[in-house]
Amino acid sequence: MTEAVGYLGLGLMGTPMTRNLLAAGYPVVVYNRTRAKAEALAAEGAQVADSPAEVARRAPVILACLADAAAVEAVVSGPGGLLETVGAGQVFVDMTTSSPPVSIRLARALAEKGAEMLDAPVSGADVGAIEGTLSIMVGGKRPVFERVLPIFRVLGRRITLMGDRVGAGGYAKLANQIMVATHLASMGEALVFGAKAGLDLTQLEEALSGGAANSEILRLKASKVLSGEFTPGARSTVQVKDLDYIADSMEALGFSLPVVQLVGTLYRELIDMGHGDEDHSAIVRVFEKLAGVEARA
Repeated sequence: MTEAVGYLGLGLMGTPMTRNLLAAGYPVVVYNRTRAKAEALAAEGAQVADSPAEVARRAPVILACLADAAAVEAVVSGPGGLLETVGAGQVFVDMTTSSPPVSIRLARALAEKGAEMLDAPVSGADVGAIEGTLSIMVGGKRPVFERVLPIFRVLGRRITLMGDRVGAGGYAKLANQIMVATHLASMGEALVFGAKAGLDLTQLEEALSGGAANSEILRLKASKVLSGEFTPGARSTVQVKDLDYIADSMEALGFSLPVVQLVGTLYRELIDMGHGDEDHSAIVRVFEKLAGVEARA
């Protein structure tokens, strides 16, 4: 029989990921700080728990996809957290884009209880979570990875073990976020440049998609910019959180990268403009302000 899976955090990513696990036949025990989100999934077959500790009592493998490292620390070591009940034979899989040093610290705390941990952040945004096509970057022991791999295959298409230590997955995801943030910024600049030059931006998008400038960012996000519809698949505030983790990691590793530092400054300006809850493609608004033109179809 398929073993039960726990899921902590039912936001833009966690809800569709839980639905995919249910559809694949996994018994799923869910916890969310706002209980109404958990109750909504109960109607689809999920079991609802009152705390992360209760999830750990009922599921040998527990996944989480949360807002940030502080939220992960809370569900692991806070009141009612996993450390109160987790034990030998259990695995905690953190799929949050988190701080690698925090992941390493939590892995040590779980190990003292006999439990294992993988850090396994994902890329692909809400669309990938809905379609089960996420890219999953994993850090941790190979035998633990192999145990969880069937669950990963329900959630993602490309699953990569980045190293045999917790933290490797997180560093890989931060590298991913460097490219995502800079691609979004460069796309925004290109579309604003085209608008200022009087080009038809629909035709420009088509032209860019046919050559070396093409990317997943262009494919997924250009339509948001051209329509001016910035309902978030990934919020700009979350992008800044990831950029802050990158900055912290660079400081800890003793080096700096100028392009991603500049992009971080631009995203903070976007938030200061009041657009933090919009999709991270809204970075184009900063360039539109500078150019005095909107990049719309």
